[in-house]
Amino acid sequence: MNMNKNSNWVYGYHALRAAFATHADSLDALYLQAGRVDKRIDSIKLLAKEHGVVLNTLSAKSLQSLLGDGVVHQGMAASCNSPIDLVEADLPLLLAAQKTPVVLILDCIQDPHNLGACLRCANAFDVCAVIAPKDRSVAINPTVKKVACGAADLTPFIQVTNLARTLKQLQADGLWLIGTDDIATENISQVDMTGPIGIVMGNEGHGMRRLVRERCDFLARIELPGDVSSVNVSVATGICLYEVQRQRSAIVNP
Repeated sequence: MNMNKNSNWVYGYHALRAAFATHADSLDALYLQAGRVDKRIDSIKLLAKEHGVVLNTLSAKSLQSLLGDGVVHQGMAASCNSPIDLVEADLPLLLAAQKTPVVLILDCIQDPHNLGACLRCANAFDVCAVIAPKDRSVAINPTVKKVACGAADLTPFIQVTNLARTLKQLQADGLWLIGTDDIATENISQVDMTGPIGIVMGNEGHGMRRLVRERCDFLARIELPGDVSSVNVSVATGICLYEVQRQRSAIVNP
């Protein structure tokens, strides 16, 4: 899965949710930071109970020592009996674990700095998975991890063989696909993004490929009132994901 993996460990909220949803039988024990209480910790505790995974509590220092210096674990980690790698077949289970999932699809992003920044945005805005094609795309590497500031280990990242086919499956699973395009007639703020959705971002130079564009349910542009006509793909990703959050927050707090 290119899941956050340090030996046979999975750590961080999003990665643990993905592990419980897709490979719970690979999890041996859950370790939580003592004294840390929040809704995410409670939800992971509940998943451990549901799947019969042994729960342990450690001090912050002990948990960090167990995982290693520099690991961003968010107060939670699980030991595994075998490495967990997410694949395309795991996507339906990942989506089913979320009430209104948001997926980020990156079509042939080639700059590791852009991928790292996109992963960081995805984690910040609660994206349940980032999907990219295996061909003509950068994979997780040290540069990506450095730029992502921990998000490359915390955010489920799945590379697929045929992106257009994967998009079709996402639609069958109930997601609306919104592609970003500078020449689209609708502004991103005019598209309803309150339900299950996939945000599709194109390549740095050429945008989305034809088959990917044709698979999208909607095309939308980012309104830029300044002098420049476009922004970096990672900046565009952050803008789009913020708009998703804005629309959903408006429903909860009208």
